Amino acid sequence: MAQLVQCRLVNEPFADPGLLVDFRFGRRAMLFDLGDLFPLANRELLRISNVFVSHRHMDHFAGFDQLLRVRHHQPGRLRVIGPPGLISGIAGRLTSYSWNLLNEESPDFEIAAAEYCDGRLGEWICFSARRQFQSSPIEEPAVAPGLVFADGDLRIEAATLDHGIPCLGFALQETQRVNVWTAGLAELGLQVGPWLNAAKSAVRMGAQPGTLIEINSGRTIRLGELTRHALKVAPGQRVAYVTDAAFTPANAEKIVALARGADHLFIEAAFAADDAQLASERRHLTAAQAGYLAREAGVKRMTTFHYSPRYLETPDRLRDEAEAAFAGRTASLA
Repeated sequence: MAQLVQCRLVNEPFADPGLLVDFRFGRRAMLFDLGDLFPLANRELLRISNVFVSHRHMDHFAGFDQLLRVRHHQPGRLRVIGPPGLISGIAGRLTSYSWNLLNEESPDFEIAAAEYCDGRLGEWICFSARRQFQSSPIEEPAVAPGLVFADGDLRIEAATLDHGIPCLGFALQETQRVNVWTAGLAELGLQVGPWLNAAKSAVRMGAQPGTLIEINSGRTIRLGELTRHALKVAPGQRVAYVTDAAFTPANAEKIVALARGADHLFIEAAFAADDAQLASERRHLTAAQAGYLAREAGVKRMTTFHYSPRYLETPDRLRDEAEAAFAGRTASLA
């Protein structure tokens, strides 16, 4: 995904689902789902500021303990958002351990959790290490209905899908993509540096052309001049994440809307077309259904994952079936 963030699956397609969103020019990262996190280095886990959980089946939530183990001795707030039941699930994981060594002198680490239901976020609950992870309500900035995150750089939308239980799909929308033209910087007598992060953020937030951007040693430049000569602005990119959803008309409509025009769709392809009945019983997508939905949404790129282990001996089968449907070469989805 362009320059602001880079996205990659945490595991290979037959393993636990999970998508890492790493901010190339920032000190944060985000996770979609909390399955097996062992492929991620501790330095990556320590950067995670926000987690978006689709649902609490074990392969989507078991990594909570690993993230907690790495993070709980470091100060900061970890925000976790998921469907109804998330807060009680986090409380259950936390109360399964003894925290008698934590006190008011412990690192100021907190978990802030909220549940997405009926199209909006509910109350935020904080679990503080300094209070041995006892829970209490807290205030967090409100976001518009349909969103689970928003700042000056991006927003994250959510949709509730049917997997026998509520399961969230997500779409990350970059506000604007701002690229630096180094030749234009040279014409202005400027060099690439950390100061450009502030300039890019100002552009994404719609700052006025007369806004002064500090370069170094008190030197400033007007944002308008910088934009004319050295910053190229393009529409923000979109990344969607969809997993564990039955192929129903309601789900299909929501998935297509969520992924509409996405630059990259990460979508489950759990079963082969021959096993469509089994996929329906287990409320998962087949590879062909995943490819069809990607085509209907008009996405530019599709990556499939969450393959059933029943196809381990034919590892390319699900990907090939999804790609065929994506290209319009599959007639039947049943």
